[in-house]
Amino acid sequence: MAEKRPEIANSIQTGKFKTNYHDLGDGFPVVFLHGSGPGVTAYANWHKLFPLLKDDYRIIAPDLVGFGYTERVEGQTYGMRVWVQQTKELFDALGIEKANLVGNSFGGALAMSFAINYPERVNKLVLMGAMGVSFPITYGLDQVWGYEPSPENMAKLLEIFTYDHSNATPELAESRYQGSIQPGFQESFSSMFPKPRQDGVEDMAGDQHYIRDIQHETLIIHGREDRVIPLSNSYELLQLIPNAELHVFGKCGHWTQIEHTQDFANQLQIFFER
Repeated sequence: MAEKRPEIANSIQTGKFKTNYHDLGDGFPVVFLHGSGPGVTAYANWHKLFPLLKDDYRIIAPDLVGFGYTERVEGQTYGMRVWVQQTKELFDALGIEKANLVGNSFGGALAMSFAINYPERVNKLVLMGAMGVSFPITYGLDQVWGYEPSPENMAKLLEIFTYDHSNATPELAESRYQGSIQPGFQESFSSMFPKPRQDGVEDMAGDQHYIRDIQHETLIIHGREDRVIPLSNSYELLQLIPNAELHVFGKCGHWTQIEHTQDFANQLQIFFER
């Protein structure tokens, strides 16, 4: 029997498809929303945090539809409305009335959209290297969304994601590459962000009026050397969200949770427990 991939965890019906999700620990729920890179899964994005937080919180980390091992159904379209609905369906299916929400990059834009649409379901908000405002697309993001599967291209992307390239391990590169070549995965990924890719940035940019309406306590985290999502995004979000604070990690790229795992977990715990 083939060994089960660690990326594949629990499965639950959310609308027309089944969502693959991780569910660890007890305590107040924290829902982690991953980014939009090729080969991404909730596990790849967040697993280094699982052992650090599972004793204090219930950690829930889904594969968003079109990514990872969540079911792909024929005729499925992708967009922020679909991902917001999936997140709500997951909350409902798991009986979660309210949770802390942590969003990485594209997942940050989703976290804000969810908080705007369902404010009563969100306790506190964490945005890490988040999209959600307009910016000229970076070289890094254009490379991420324009990825064509190969081990070499994946290794190149991991160097774009990280400041300290030792974090772009061969094991991570192989896991992400294998995740990008599963049947149907590249087809769904490439359909989400076609050229001109600036349109994808604008599609994820929330109306500033609505972002200003976010009343939740919000922790914004960004790597100073992020080459995928510019640090200026987080300064703009800091100005827009009334109850926001910002922590910037120096010597850090787009993957704060991978490059500064323990410090990132500490920031979450201080913020959640305050």
